[in-house]
Amino acid sequence: MSGFPILTLLTVLPLVGAAIALFSGKHARAVALITAICGLALALVVWTQLPPDGSIGLIEKAAWAPSLGIEYHLGVDGLGALMLVLSAIVTLMSVDAAHRVHHQPGLYFGLVLLLESGLFGSFTALNFFHWFLFWELSLIPAFFLIKLWGGPRRGPAATQFFVYTMAGSVVLLVCFLAVFLSTGSMDFGHLTQMASTGALDRAVTAHLGPVTLWLAIGVLAGFAVKVPMAPFHTWLPAAYAEAPSPVTMLLTGAMSKMGVYGLLRIAIPLFGHQIAQIRTPLLVLAVVTVVMGAWAAAAQKDLKRIFAYSSVNHLGYCLLGIFAIAIPASGASAVASQAAALNGVILQMFNHGLSAAALFWFVSMMQTRTGGPRGIDDFGGLRKPAPVLAGLMGIALFSSLGLPGLNGFVGEFLVFRGVFSLAWVAASISILGLLVSAVVILTVIQKVFTGPVPEHCAAFPDLNHGERMALAPVIGLMFLLGILPQLVVETVNPTVINLLAHWRF
Repeated sequence: MSGFPILTLLTVLPLVGAAIALFSGKHARAVALITAICGLALALVVWTQLPPDGSIGLIEKAAWAPSLGIEYHLGVDGLGALMLVLSAIVTLMSVDAAHRVHHQPGLYFGLVLLLESGLFGSFTALNFFHWFLFWELSLIPAFFLIKLWGGPRRGPAATQFFVYTMAGSVVLLVCFLAVFLSTGSMDFGHLTQMASTGALDRAVTAHLGPVTLWLAIGVLAGFAVKVPMAPFHTWLPAAYAEAPSPVTMLLTGAMSKMGVYGLLRIAIPLFGHQIAQIRTPLLVLAVVTVVMGAWAAAAQKDLKRIFAYSSVNHLGYCLLGIFAIAIPASGASAVASQAAALNGVILQMFNHGLSAAALFWFVSMMQTRTGGPRGIDDFGGLRKPAPVLAGLMGIALFSSLGLPGLNGFVGEFLVFRGVFSLAWVAASISILGLLVSAVVILTVIQKVFTGPVPEHCAAFPDLNHGERMALAPVIGLMFLLGILPQLVVETVNPTVINLLAHWRF
């Protein structure tokens, strides 16, 4: 290990904050806020120190258990650093939104910071054992946050969430044990290099027989649960609806990105050739995820369930882009399409995390003012008593819709720009998801903000000064990334080129 261990510090910081918050009583939220702000500052420092060529930088490496192929190996490129920044932003938003947690606040905010540490560890680890520890670490606090502070059906929702994600983790563990037994390595970089030359496939076949394709399917299934991809998505609506809104912000804004990140960091680099063999059924599942998510959202009456299914739809675009590029490039045009789609996927991960977390934050504010109701028919004409809330939430809704000029447009545009050249049938059908999503968002705006004001909403309070100040940076970032996406693209694109150069389809 050489240089200042900033990635280790970034991962340990929330753990220290969690320990302090646990014993801070009513001051736990202040501790969590300070910790989250420091975490965001460190994540931004990491973002500014990335290698310009898109390779893995800020590497920290030390022997752990060499005989077992286990190393303490950290590093980030544009993909990992962007996810660190997203996790830090969403955690800060979640902590700020949780100002009404009065039941065991020390434990609540301690678990939130523990979850943040799991996110940071997952996005920086480059050894499977190390990565898997943090992958599982994030699961435990999320379960207890739903179970202890959730809604009336929090028990079944938390159990379903835990069982689904744990099942995916078990599959991942079994598949990687097979890879380790065949290669003697758990290092992502070394295994990616082996996969790029076909050596990984040959090693697995020599030791275990022709099972590499099945290992690829197992790894895909493990990550598909986390994203989630249809038909592994059934845990999500209940978990998102029953979790406290600040926790739902973490689930949709950051934790769902762990699955997409795993596909890009592990599944495609190690099993790209096998994934290319089953590309067509995977594209079908991605299209189903996009279209089904939008139609399911249209059928809901609960605002949290609407946005939950909308998240399935938006993450389906990430899956569409990833599976579309799983084809050997034949010429500069194909390479450019792959790069566009992959840039779009990474931007979509960040932009969806920001917009979705903001929407659930607004739902939390609305529930606070109404005492709990959050049905789409429980409101009406809110732009009259609460014009600022209506205006700012409208911006977040249009960002989620993908309106040009806001951050949500850029990622979706690049995904479709790339996918239309690589898989035009899948892209064409997925357009239905965009159209239905637009109907969903416009319906929410119409029913919640326009029309006559119900009697119980006549005195609906608008956002106070503190809430406006807290939301201002988030809304500003939506505009900034919509108008100047190059602030992210210029750092992410070299990583995209570097990744594509090392992937074998």
